[in-house]
Amino acid sequence: MNAPMIWVWVGLMVLVVLVLMTLLAGLFRKAGPHEALVVYGFRGTRIVKGGGTVVFPMIEVCRGLSLELMSFDVAPQQDLYTRQGVAVTVEAVAQIKVKSDPESIQTAAEQFLTKPPDQREGLIRLVMEGHLRGIIGQLTVEQIVKEPEMVADRMRSTCADDMNKMGLEVISFTIKEVRDKNEYITNMGKPDVARIKRDADVASAEAERDTLIKRSEAQRAAATGKALADQERVLAETLSLAKQAEAQRDLDIKKAQYLEITKKQQAQADKAYEIETNVMQQQVVAEAVKIQQAEKEQQIKVQEAEILRREKELIATVLKQAEIERKRIETLASAERQRLMSEAEGHASSIRAQGEAEAEIIFKKGEAEAKAMNVKAEAYQEYNQAAVVDKLISSLPEVVRAMAGPLSNVDKITIVSTGNGDAAGVHKVTGDMTKIAAQVPALFEALSGMKMSELLSKVRQIGDKGPKSEGTPATSSGPAS
Repeated sequence: MNAPMIWVWVGLMVLVVLVLMTLLAGLFRKAGPHEALVVYGFRGTRIVKGGGTVVFPMIEVCRGLSLELMSFDVAPQQDLYTRQGVAVTVEAVAQIKVKSDPESIQTAAEQFLTKPPDQREGLIRLVMEGHLRGIIGQLTVEQIVKEPEMVADRMRSTCADDMNKMGLEVISFTIKEVRDKNEYITNMGKPDVARIKRDADVASAEAERDTLIKRSEAQRAAATGKALADQERVLAETLSLAKQAEAQRDLDIKKAQYLEITKKQQAQADKAYEIETNVMQQQVVAEAVKIQQAEKEQQIKVQEAEILRREKELIATVLKQAEIERKRIETLASAERQRLMSEAEGHASSIRAQGEAEAEIIFKKGEAEAKAMNVKAEAYQEYNQAAVVDKLISSLPEVVRAMAGPLSNVDKITIVSTGNGDAAGVHKVTGDMTKIAAQVPALFEALSGMKMSELLSKVRQIGDKGPKSEGTPATSSGPAS
């Protein structure tokens, strides 16, 4: 068998399977949740609920039985007579359905499977109306009208056996309306209405009577209360007038006392104001004096600071300058000597013939100049005492002038005299100037390291001769022997 034949057979088999599945699908019947399938045939009768089954055609038949709720009116056309013999017309509504168990479904199928819905409901309605007639005959009109739930309970319990025999159950039974042709139901409430109306009239009359009594009592109490209120009002007005008079009197007394106290306090306040004014003026004057004294002290401090500054300036300008000048001269002398020696040595090698004689001369001249420079340098060494002292003494006027310089910058001096003798007023200013000038010797001693008294003691008087040399014989001042 070749390959094309194999594919043909496979296709035929698939086709047969599809045809079989289609046939089986057509034979399979499913039962919905609202119905039950009743299948009968060569396999007997079976009930299918909530599932499905295969029904073979021609040998089995399948019918559906509805399990849905059936609602219909129960309203007998003939009048129903109560236990009292009163003819009434009753209309009710019943809800009935097939039970869900297989036995009840099979029983209902035996009785209603081939009947249409209206014929089935007609049979059930006849059964319900018959039972309703029997129950109404056992009750009074009052019970039917006032207790409809009791009628419904009796109806369900009475119909239960007959409904079970048909595979049914009563879900609910409700009375819609009860009527009668003789207006029994209408007149049934009239005695109660009349009694209620009578009781209402009696209650209204009693209420009106009580109202009149209460009104009279209230009017009498109001009149009595008004009289008492008038008496109390007159008494209160009298007491009020008396209280007002007393209050006015007390007010006048308080006003007089307050006016007297106010005048006293005003006089005391005026006097205290004058005293306080005088005290404040004295304090102002005292504070002004203090301010002036403080300004004076500040000026003195400024002057002292200026004096210190000038002292340091003198030290920096005089002593330092002398020291720098000495070093400069020594350096120049050494440099000049080296220069001359170098020039002498250079010329000595080239012109030795003439150089020896001239070199000797130049050497002597340089030696002389070097000695002069050494002497000058030694003289500068002595500059520390004699020259420095001379410089300092000659600079003393400048120092005093510099120390008094800040006073020349003062535009105005206010002198406050406190009455303490000569130490106040203008004498204080001149005394301060004297003190400033007296500080100059101390400054000189601090800069030179020598006391003014020792320096001045070494100065010869006019006409004194210098000290004699050791080699000069002393001459006798007396007569020769």
